[in-house]
Amino acid sequence: MQIDSLIQGAATPFFSLEFFPPAEEAHLPAFYATVERLRALDPLFVSVTYGAGGARRRNTLAVTAELARRGFTSMAHLTCVGAEPESIAAFLKELRAAGVDNVLALRGDPPKNERWDWQAGYFRHAADLVTFTREHEPDMGIGVAVYPAPHPESPSFIQDRRHTADKLRAGAGFAVSQLFFDVREYEALVADLRAKGLDTPVVPGILPIQSFDSLRRVLSLCGANIPGKLYLSLEEADRRGGAAAVRDAGLDFAVRQIRQLLDCGAPGIHLYTLNKADLCLRIAEEAGMRRPAPATGGC
Repeated sequence: MQIDSLIQGAATPFFSLEFFPPAEEAHLPAFYATVERLRALDPLFVSVTYGAGGARRRNTLAVTAELARRGFTSMAHLTCVGAEPESIAAFLKELRAAGVDNVLALRGDPPKNERWDWQAGYFRHAADLVTFTREHEPDMGIGVAVYPAPHPESPSFIQDRRHTADKLRAGAGFAVSQLFFDVREYEALVADLRAKGLDTPVVPGILPIQSFDSLRRVLSLCGANIPGKLYLSLEEADRRGGAAAVRDAGLDFAVRQIRQLLDCGAPGIHLYTLNKADLCLRIAEEAGMRRPAPATGGC
């Protein structure tokens, strides 16, 4: 079933979950055990990443197909990097044959340590993938990524929002946001899209801060902004209790962020799971979106 239809039909706020496929087959049993633990969140859909340069396309196909077989509404990431029409058409047909009816169309990141010319390929922008997919697999559900703060390569908010609108008008049925730390950025993005006549659902993406090292990686890769007050609170937590205190502060902030997003009308929350069940289950419980597990044993 197409994810945009599921979002429109959702009676209450939902979780969706993002996983990355294990690099080695030996890690698959532990990965699927994590997925099964997260079934407790009753995710509306789950997505599977693609890897820089499409390096793990076969892994993405296998994992997405297995999740569909297990009864999840699954979505495969799809990127422009190194993609040609024949290979994308074949990949889409393989997905449909495996019971996967949704893709997330992305520009993607080029392979590391490689000079890349975005003008040389057939697909230059995510909107190109959306158009191609809509033409070749008209019944496929299509999502796109959106940036509450501009994409790192975008010269301005205005141009970034134009590109976002282009992706949606090309035929995307819903959007998932890149991670962010200021709810006002999400509200501004949605308001801008509505002002442009676009009522496409936008599901905010949340990734809890787990350490200063992970925060630095995130900021360098996705261009997210961090409010000064949050950064100072993390520094204070680090001084008081080190890495564990930073992790707890990051989780608490994520819970507050989720509550604020739901209060301002977000249809659900997309959790970047990092393939970790405990973290996601704790977030859901503290955000009030999951009932605590019943106690076992004596009184």
